[in-house]
Amino acid sequence: MTKSRHSAINMTKPYFTYIILTEKGTYYCGYTDDLEKRFEKHKAGLAAKYTRAFKPIKFVYTKEFPTKSEAMKEECRIKKLSRAKKEELIKSNGI
Repeated sequence: MTKSRHSAINMTKPYFTYIILTEKGTYYCGYTDDLEKRFEKHKAGLAAKYTRAFKPIKFVYTKEFPTKSEAMKEECRIKKLSRAKKEELIKSNGI
């Protein structure tokens, strides 16, 4: 039995855009297909130079996307926001 194109699409892992609050009160934005694994890498200092210097505390925002491309576009959009706009986003849609 072969899978239909539709069922193969539904089996694809989702991607996520996220914002992490750091111990210094700054925000780090990224994307991943596994939030838990990515956060553990950030905590271990293996994910990004920024979170090696500014230790992550918790996710304050996550949003799911069906494709990597969409998650990356959202990451880019968020990174261009001012801190005040990021805080508005977190307040209205955060965890």
